[in-house]
Amino acid sequence: MFDDFSKPLADRMRPVVLDDYIGQKHILNPGKPLYEAVCSGRLHSMIFWGPPGTGKTTLARMIAKHSDAEFISISAVLAGVKDIRSAVVEAKKAQLQHNKQTVLFVDEVHRFNKSQQDAFLPHVEDGTFYFIGATTENPSFALNNALLSRARVYVLNALTQDDLIEVINKALMDKEKGIANSKIKISEALKQQFASTADGDARRLLNLLEISVELATAKGSDEITEDIATEVLSGGFRRFDNQGEEFYNQISALHKSVRGSSPDASLYWLCRMIDGGCDLAYLARRIVRMASEDIGNADPRALEITINAWEAQERLGSPEGELALAQAVIYLACAPKSNAVYMAYNQAMSDVRQGGSVGVPNHLRNAPTKLMKSLGYKKEYRYAHNEPEAYAAGENYFPDEMAGTRYYHPVPRGLEIKISQKLQHLKALDDAEFLRNKR
Repeated sequence: MFDDFSKPLADRMRPVVLDDYIGQKHILNPGKPLYEAVCSGRLHSMIFWGPPGTGKTTLARMIAKHSDAEFISISAVLAGVKDIRSAVVEAKKAQLQHNKQTVLFVDEVHRFNKSQQDAFLPHVEDGTFYFIGATTENPSFALNNALLSRARVYVLNALTQDDLIEVINKALMDKEKGIANSKIKISEALKQQFASTADGDARRLLNLLEISVELATAKGSDEITEDIATEVLSGGFRRFDNQGEEFYNQISALHKSVRGSSPDASLYWLCRMIDGGCDLAYLARRIVRMASEDIGNADPRALEITINAWEAQERLGSPEGELALAQAVIYLACAPKSNAVYMAYNQAMSDVRQGGSVGVPNHLRNAPTKLMKSLGYKKEYRYAHNEPEAYAAGENYFPDEMAGTRYYHPVPRGLEIKISQKLQHLKALDDAEFLRNKR
């Protein structure tokens, strides 16, 4: 009989066998490589990558248990190289004295620096232990290639709404490890609310449920009422790891939704980031960038609108200023698209960085002194306003060796249609001037 109710509910309800494990069917269904490896006790080093509360630690414990291996757990938040050395000593002792394999589980492994991660390599190579790392960050960026090459990466997904409802039901029905007062009731509608607030995180869900049960008991109620649920869930928040993997995934989704002319999806991702606590000034800067990168001169008003939205957000603060950002994002998504400015800028910057310090042609230089005039500065410069159509046809404004270079190619959308027509007309004037000079 399990009666240690001093432990948190989330810890008590941690499954110990695969049949009790909820979620991750994409890797734990019969026939899947990880499922077969766990059931057969065939160990290998691995990385579990997924958001909090998806069962990374639980799965590591299960693997050790099914393999009859020693389980050593360290946290990269608190541990250092000394702890790694201690784990190595324990693993060698288990190997020599008990002929047992060891699973070394490292939680938050991305918190270890390169040298700390490298400390695992020789011991993984010589079989001292099997390495299992858990991370919420993209292993491609957070972990050394040397460590990644020695471990298989398994992606754990946030639990679904149905998974979380199953977690609630198990906790309510389990008289040994679950809710101490097994008679506590909760409506199906409130279960859905709890699952939604938990946002894919089973640990958070069980913590919220436990607090609610304690509150109901304190009020002499055998039911988690709507008032109790509202009181407990009011502090809920969506998953948003500032500057982490999820952060960059969401800003990428926002930018691509704007570029893809989807105002609804753009607004959704903006609200996800605002709801997650993203710095509004950061969002405003990115939205201004989108105006130049993806709309450009197809609709120059986009830049003005985004800068105005940024200013409104700064003046009004939250939540009033957030509406201005929403207005700007919807406008950008609906505006005609052009990356012509973006592409032209990148190409020109590449030429500048690779081409060295090419001199300015004499006719484009100012000549405020007699010496400069004697050197030919400003000689033969044609003042555009004195020319027909205020355009000096045939004039070259590049360094001589770059004459004729073209970066800006307007797209056939929005105002850039007219810009393209204007540039074509000017090129026709250049061509006519060239033919006249050739005669």
